Amino acid sequence: MAVQIDSGTAYGMETGTFDRILVEVGPGTPGGELLRRYWQPIALSTDLTDLPQEVSVLGEELVLFRDGSGRPGLLHPRCCHRGTTLLYGKVESEGIRCCYHGWLFDVEGHCLDQPCEPDGGRKRNLARQPWYRVAERYGLIFAYLGPPDQQPPLPRYDVLEEIPDGLTLSATSRTLQTGGPEVMQCNWVQTYENIADPLHAHILHGMISGPQLGPGLTIPPRAITYEPTEQGMISILGEKEGEEDIRVVLEMIFPNVSVVPLQIFREDGRASSLGWHVPLDDIRTKIFTVGAVPPERVDFDSTQMPVFGGKAWHELDMEGHQRFPGDYEAQAGQGEVTLHSEEHLVSSDRGVLLFRKLYRKVLDGLRKNGSLKPRNELVVVQASRI
Repeated sequence: MAVQIDSGTAYGMETGTFDRILVEVGPGTPGGELLRRYWQPIALSTDLTDLPQEVSVLGEELVLFRDGSGRPGLLHPRCCHRGTTLLYGKVESEGIRCCYHGWLFDVEGHCLDQPCEPDGGRKRNLARQPWYRVAERYGLIFAYLGPPDQQPPLPRYDVLEEIPDGLTLSATSRTLQTGGPEVMQCNWVQTYENIADPLHAHILHGMISGPQLGPGLTIPPRAITYEPTEQGMISILGEKEGEEDIRVVLEMIFPNVSVVPLQIFREDGRASSLGWHVPLDDIRTKIFTVGAVPPERVDFDSTQMPVFGGKAWHELDMEGHQRFPGDYEAQAGQGEVTLHSEEHLVSSDRGVLLFRKLYRKVLDGLRKNGSLKPRNELVVVQASRI
């Protein structure tokens, strides 16, 4: 009798590939050049002490410090003198002093002192440590890593500027909503595309793991549309909570800001927080979030919420993660970089498809023009739940 052949086995399966244009963020890559033309948060203001810190962002390893005058500085770690790292440098009133031979650099890389040289270094002005511009806002330290002549203003966001009475701003670098580690072990697009995929909330956060996002946010929407905007795209969900119709607007502000109105503390229903999905490199991501919250929620750490069978995310063992998966498990579960060639996108993935189309359009515009269209310093957020 002839053996019946089933062609659906995994035997001989070829290794899939990923879309480099979407995921790569290093210097010289299309995505890296785009992200470098925007201010990116790299740390909480409260993180900086009298010790320098290692910082990873967009595939670069840097050293962040705050000098004795309170000014933050971001320098290339390899000292321009003999090459040791400034991570072991001594922070002083005017800058950071290399531990090896004591060269002192200010927050813009100027060499102020060479103590082993006559007169503190008669040609010290010829040595400059590579540096990046930094600024502080909303409890975060932002860095601009792009071309100096294209540096945009550090943006303000209306929902973080117009704080209703009784609320206060708070910042965190921990993954919010359904938990996860401080550093996501996957490519940044896997975390950011989640915002263009609101339908997953009904399955992952409702049917599979139970209600993780609160009432009204895990029910299947009666209608959903996706629309491009001047600054990115929005997803509009029509839902019904009890007898009341509600309208939820999720927003992606390109290239990597997300606004999801989950925690509504404002009476007008507008979003209370926004997040930056910051690539540390091609396989690690950190999500910084700033929001207007009541004083009792000032720690803004939703990873402590018992949304996993009565436990917080960090309290789960492997069985708990399997029984109550959240966003982190689903996103990192795609691998460090998902294999785009192996995807089977369907009609319910319209938001993801629109995001990728719009993102490539922005990349193509930068490639053709060499610069980006200026954006208003004040960004008006559309996300809401009404």
